[in-house]
Amino acid sequence: MGSPAQRCRSSREPKLPTVSLFIILKFLHVLLAIIAVGFNATYGVWLARVAREPAATQAFVLRGIKRLDDWFANPAYLLLAVTGLTMVFLGDLRLNTFWIAGGLVLWAIAVALGFFVYTPMLRNQIHALETAGPQSEDYARYSANARFVGILLAVIVVIIVYLMVTKPTLG
Repeated sequence: MGSPAQRCRSSREPKLPTVSLFIILKFLHVLLAIIAVGFNATYGVWLARVAREPAATQAFVLRGIKRLDDWFANPAYLLLAVTGLTMVFLGDLRLNTFWIAGGLVLWAIAVALGFFVYTPMLRNQIHALETAGPQSEDYARYSANARFVGILLAVIVVIIVYLMVTKPTLG
């Protein structure tokens, strides 16, 4: 028990709350979602802002978007799956729960579109801009396609966020 002085001192020391691994993973999961969605949300703003600028400025912005996508957003999306699935296995959760299963299916679609459609399209858009210029048919086609896929990806991601936040059920 200790002396009265020790008991008094220990009762005044702040008690640190214990944080479970699940809570740490949940924090990382939300942080990664903010990074991924936040970076992606800025792309349209940057592209609209630079649309009437010289080709060199447009190319600089497109390369910057590609770097943000490659180095921050895409890795964050991959790590979202890792943290999310780890939380399912650690917590009292099931993969066949509607909001989890729906989120995973939409995540897989978004990642496939992002890696196999949007990223190569962005690379082609940069190449067309640098070789043929902003008035070329190739650049216009790649820009329009990238805009469409970007909007589609944004809609998918918003639905995923809705599912993760509201956790709707089917019954």
